[in-house]
Amino acid sequence: MTRRHSSTEGSEVLPVRAGPPAPRRRSVVKAAAATAALAGPLAAAPSARAAEAPVFLHGLASGDPLPDGVLLWTRVTPTAEAIPGSGLGPDTEVEWLVARDKALTSVVAKGSVTATAASDHTVKADVRGLEPATDYWFRFSAGGTDSPVARTRTAPAADASVAGLRFGVVSCANWEAGYFSPYRHLAARGDLDAWLHLGDYIYEYGTGEYGTRGTVVRQHAPAHEILTLADYRTRHGRYKTDPDLQSLHAAAPVVAIWDDHEIANDAWSGGAENHTEGTEGTWATRQAAAKQAYFEWMPVRPALAGTTYRRLRFGRLADLSLLDLRSFRSQQVSAGDGGVDDPDRTLTGRAQLDWLKAGLTASDTTWRLVGNSVMISPFAVGSLSADLLAPLAELLGLPREGLALNTDQWDGYTDDRRELLAHLRANAVRNTVFLTGDIHMAWANDVPVDAGTYPLSASAATEFVVTSVTSDNLDDLVDVPEGTVSAIAAPVIRAANRHVHWVDTDRHGYGVLDVTGERAQMDYYVVSSRTRADAGSSWTRSYRTRSGTQQVERTYDPV
Repeated sequence: MTRRHSSTEGSEVLPVRAGPPAPRRRSVVKAAAATAALAGPLAAAPSARAAEAPVFLHGLASGDPLPDGVLLWTRVTPTAEAIPGSGLGPDTEVEWLVARDKALTSVVAKGSVTATAASDHTVKADVRGLEPATDYWFRFSAGGTDSPVARTRTAPAADASVAGLRFGVVSCANWEAGYFSPYRHLAARGDLDAWLHLGDYIYEYGTGEYGTRGTVVRQHAPAHEILTLADYRTRHGRYKTDPDLQSLHAAAPVVAIWDDHEIANDAWSGGAENHTEGTEGTWATRQAAAKQAYFEWMPVRPALAGTTYRRLRFGRLADLSLLDLRSFRSQQVSAGDGGVDDPDRTLTGRAQLDWLKAGLTASDTTWRLVGNSVMISPFAVGSLSADLLAPLAELLGLPREGLALNTDQWDGYTDDRRELLAHLRANAVRNTVFLTGDIHMAWANDVPVDAGTYPLSASAATEFVVTSVTSDNLDDLVDVPEGTVSAIAAPVIRAANRHVHWVDTDRHGYGVLDVTGERAQMDYYVVSSRTRADAGSSWTRSYRTRSGTQQVERTYDPV
């Protein structure tokens, strides 16, 4: 899919100059109105105020950092009626500038881009000519109105010796289930090189249809299930009004991939569980609309149009291969019907799997990180009691009879997994770490070549899975106090899966991945409540994999 807006028109890189840029007219009234509207309904319905000038209501973001550049993003609302998904509003010139300091006195690059209704008035600037491993600040301006100022950071030079990297790691944010306080706590750290969003940035369901413990904390826009381009744009617009999400986007660049809910639940190349062909239009039209809105609203630079698989490098310390596990996959099969082992079925698609294998083999970095939207480690349910097995089956999409398989994960596409893990072993590819979301639980896993004989058989890689920002986990489904289910379920899951070092089935939060030459460590954090906007955050566990081991071990302090 081709993005429909220009990214670099009218840009130039400037030498560092002393003194402030030329002053611009600001309106205190307009700024106050924009701030008041952030958590309000502007993304869903026209504002009652009369917009006399363009405003920036959806924040600023940056993404996909390179050693010499980064992708900048914003959306401008040029007139009151030009709300997300409306298709209304005039073409508007949007200027951008990048500086070495937050006060924007040392400007190093500037340019302009035109926001149009054809791109939902979103704009991107793919800025190049910057210095590696450097903090920068940026701002957009339109019609005399300035946006807030945001921070970004470039990646280290490709051949640089890098002492350490630190990434926030998140997935699965259901707007209606609660507030996005994990984003706020990550933004407050001030020490992130970037943050990874591993999928389900938005959800497609209608109001009250998914994962709220029976209580809609705050309502989606639009209220119905999203199907059309206007719907997807409106939903992205609603998400981008969240102050915690805005604060994280303004604090560090994001590296994002999609999973299914950016399109529809359990999406595959030819359809989805949550799509009814005909009554909900054609799958091809819906998928194209979802992807177009995603690339309009996200600071993502796809290497191949219409997909999110690509690779970023962070000096000689790490490269990051990012997967698209929805665009090319075969349809999911029913658990237990034998189709999971069919070599003609694929999760990745042939071209993407070959690209991943070749990249992992050719990598000369210490660590090979893989952004992976669904769990690659095999998972058997074990002998859970019926009252726990039913909600676990619901969460994972399993038959309630308890067949030990989630066919939406790599477990449903075992030939792809076998080929990849055999490739890592045959080519002695070390230090491969899968970073995963989707499952709404936190895990620390070895990735065994043969789960049935592990630990006698080898581990080919390791995997850190982060829990959800707000989306239902087991305690939400059972509707019991947090931690109640995990105390019972976690030991049973570990007993049936000897490669699993830890699982927390109940809590919401985020991860912080810290990488050095000696180890890659995931610190797991949880929030006190998903339904309170002021929820606190606390560290709960840490696991690491030491260089050369391909195994996970517990460590007792966060970095």
